[in-house]
Amino acid sequence: MAVKASTRTAVATRPSPPKSRSAKVADQRFQQAKRASILLKHVSDPTRLQVILILSEGERHVGALCEQLSQSQPAVSHHLALLRHGNIIAPRRQGKNNFYSLTETGADLARVVKNLIG
Repeated sequence: MAVKASTRTAVATRPSPPKSRSAKVADQRFQQAKRASILLKHVSDPTRLQVILILSEGERHVGALCEQLSQSQPAVSHHLALLRHGNIIAPRRQGKNNFYSLTETGADLARVVKNLIG
């Protein structure tokens, strides 16, 4: 059985023309929307929103968060990892304990959430 070789034609690429101001603005808006979308995915869970609201009152260690959320340590740690990855919270190690607080982005989100829920 013969296999037919695919034929590819080489296409010369031309440099793209400079973007217009409106195209640059559209690109910038797209990048901003993309960043916002990623950030909102990190807080798209009620537990993570609760963590943000709790931390808006001050720094907490994992045990205190588990108690306030009535959830297991592995479950809370999972949510904390996602929030850390999104640069919404920051850890501080003290001995064997991790303490968490909001980053500037996290504090901004907390204010938005508080305004939304009244």
